[in-house]
Amino acid sequence: MWPGRRWLFRSSGAEETVGKQKALLLCQPTEIVEEARKALFRLSPGRLPAYSARGKAMRTIPLGVSPLKSSQLAYGCWRVAGTWNLAEVTPQSRAAGSRAIIAAFEAGYTLFDNADIYCRGEAERILGETLKQVSGMRERVLIATKGGIRVSGDPTPDAPARYDFSAAHLINACEQSLKRLGIDTIDLYMLHRPDFLADPDEIARAFSELKAAGKARWFGVSNFRPQLVTALQVACPMPLIVHQVEISLAKLDAFTDGTLDQCLIERITPMAWSPLAAGLIGAGATRLLPSQEAYRPEKFLPVLEAVANARGASRTSVAISWLLKHPGKIVPVIGSIQPERIREAAKAADLELTREEWYRLLIAARGEALP
Repeated sequence: MWPGRRWLFRSSGAEETVGKQKALLLCQPTEIVEEARKALFRLSPGRLPAYSARGKAMRTIPLGVSPLKSSQLAYGCWRVAGTWNLAEVTPQSRAAGSRAIIAAFEAGYTLFDNADIYCRGEAERILGETLKQVSGMRERVLIATKGGIRVSGDPTPDAPARYDFSAAHLINACEQSLKRLGIDTIDLYMLHRPDFLADPDEIARAFSELKAAGKARWFGVSNFRPQLVTALQVACPMPLIVHQVEISLAKLDAFTDGTLDQCLIERITPMAWSPLAAGLIGAGATRLLPSQEAYRPEKFLPVLEAVANARGASRTSVAISWLLKHPGKIVPVIGSIQPERIREAAKAADLELTREEWYRLLIAARGEALP
């Protein structure tokens, strides 16, 4: 977005109605609550309060300048198929993925992140089936998914794995995601990884067509350079509301490469994928991405352990709380398929670190004193 430009959201009558009626839901019998929430969802999808099985809602934050409200933590579906190889998916792995999604929903997560590339779309199918399985879930959550990556052999045998932000591909990819998810509208559609041939004007046309058709409500990006975010925002008639990048104590680039600064300036919500460095920071890693194999968490784990012990908390909770402390309101994306780890991560929402604790961890993660 060019300097000085700001996006403002002006509430409609429907949204004001939602705001006035939410409190009344708590006083009604369960079946009336369910029907009322569904009715309110039709006025303003994705804005209903999500209550966990324990009756406690996770605190929510706005996504960018949109009216969408998300839980402080998001649940990432990239592991829910149990494998990246479609041929290895089993009924057991699908059931485990569905249980993980339900565990996240019951723990108060209301933003569910997915992508068409995750196990060739199987992760989207599992999420879609779970939405149908759990009564009222769709009305209480936001569905985010990503497109723009094409696998090798698509559409011809000699086609390489690549990125594709052409309007034709993005529109088709979004439509295919809708079919796999079994929903009418994607709340948040993101570009997955930057296409070196990205044409901002062409992307803007694709976004406008998807929005006009009711196939996607809001848009964002993932793993972009700040300059490309600016180029795309200048071309788009609608605001980009999220930027999803890897951020953790093991991956600090977003603090220094301008990503988080831009998010603050443009009121874009940062989403942090792999906030526990694939488990290296938390309960242990089972699979690392090639880019994560060089991480050295031993630099900061002793300090993280000390802070966790002093707070009577887990390393997982403290590491995620460290991200939540940032004024950009980072939304960590939790990707475990272990229900107990999903619930443990949610505890971070109730833990606030001091500035001194935050900087102790930053200095340890840097491996050197601040300049």
